[in-house]
Amino acid sequence: MHKKIFWPFLIFIIQTLAGYAQTADSVKASEIYNFKVDSIKISGNNTTKDFVIEREITFKEGDTVNSKVLEFNKERIYSLGIFSKVELELKEVGNKNFIFIEVKEIWYIYPIPFLTIKDNDWNKVSYGLNIFLQNFRGRNEKIRAHAAFGFDPNYAFSYYNPYLNYENEISIIAGVSYSKVQNKSNIAKYLYGGDFDQKVYGMDLTLGKRLNLYQNVFLNLGYKVIETPFYKSGISASDNRIDHLPSVGFTYIYDTRDLRQFARSGFYFSADYSFKGLGVNDIKYEVLNLDFRKYQMLFGELSGKLRANGRFTFGGLVPYYDYSYFGYGERIRGYYKTELEGRNSYLLSAELDYPLVDYFNVDLTFIPVLPKEMLTYRVGIYAELFADAGTTQLKDQPLGIKSFYSGYGGGVTFLILPYSVFRVEYAINDLGKKQWIFGIGTSF
Repeated sequence: MHKKIFWPFLIFIIQTLAGYAQTADSVKASEIYNFKVDSIKISGNNTTKDFVIEREITFKEGDTVNSKVLEFNKERIYSLGIFSKVELELKEVGNKNFIFIEVKEIWYIYPIPFLTIKDNDWNKVSYGLNIFLQNFRGRNEKIRAHAAFGFDPNYAFSYYNPYLNYENEISIIAGVSYSKVQNKSNIAKYLYGGDFDQKVYGMDLTLGKRLNLYQNVFLNLGYKVIETPFYKSGISASDNRIDHLPSVGFTYIYDTRDLRQFARSGFYFSADYSFKGLGVNDIKYEVLNLDFRKYQMLFGELSGKLRANGRFTFGGLVPYYDYSYFGYGERIRGYYKTELEGRNSYLLSAELDYPLVDYFNVDLTFIPVLPKEMLTYRVGIYAELFADAGTTQLKDQPLGIKSFYSGYGGGVTFLILPYSVFRVEYAINDLGKKQWIFGIGTSF
């Protein structure tokens, strides 16, 4: 019975998105006032270099813009994640139009202790310390160190520089990591006869090239050592209990979203193709990940979003640790805790969002002791309706609509930007089972 409810509900959301898109654009167009930009002034960036902000805006002096363009650019600057407040204001000075960009910077050094209950299991408690150094040298560089103890202990260090070569728009991400992780494959658990841990040592290097404001390409180089306490084919990709796994990958991203932390308009597409093993110890397979996302303002303050995601593996023996999974990073609401695995995975999501409390700025700088950069926030509360459907696929397994697990429901999203987003949702799956979901971050 509940499958009969889910699919019409999903179609209803998709039709709502499609049906009101053109009307919404025409209404907004009538409210737009065009003007020429004679000068741009930036203030409030005591640490941040001007070019970090200038690189994100879609107009320059001499261009003709409007209020819609200014709002979009405000969100682009905010999406950098290094400001707690961004304002773009048009002022006429004499016979010239000045655009004033005013920002408030966040606190950039964070030693943050954490306690995590993995997979909602109190026997899987992880705790430790994250150290973030954001906006290093005022260039939006990021340095991160991470140490976790308890369940799945892991250590990591990474460095990100979006302006390795500013003139040629070259970026770099480099990192090293170690983790001791419990196997998450039920197939591997069955073959071994119980739970087991694997040690993973990793090094990664990514070089990026920004093609324009909306398009980026990346070359990803990696090397991992995966150590299993025993040998069994499929649990290891080689004929040894230790896999040496070099990789080369290519990524393309097209992103026109307004606010990346909680997008309400724009389009996002990413394609990532990785070659794993490269023939070392006879390991050779590929992984392709495709992600389509569409965000659209509908009518009034109602917005909608759609997502289609697929992860596919090709080639030789694909080890279970590199299978596609639900119930961990990717989840199907209604089957939020259900673990699914396969060589391929498919996910469809649709959502409608409406502000219960639209964005407003909170200023707590009157509180003593704490740095004032930590006391300014952008807050919002949104109601949502959603529908998800997803499945995994083993090699040579047929795929049909009956293969999909599905759920639908509603909830509330709380935004405390630029620091955190969390959700409280109530989902019903296609078997009629109900569940509460407490999630960190947006659904997509």
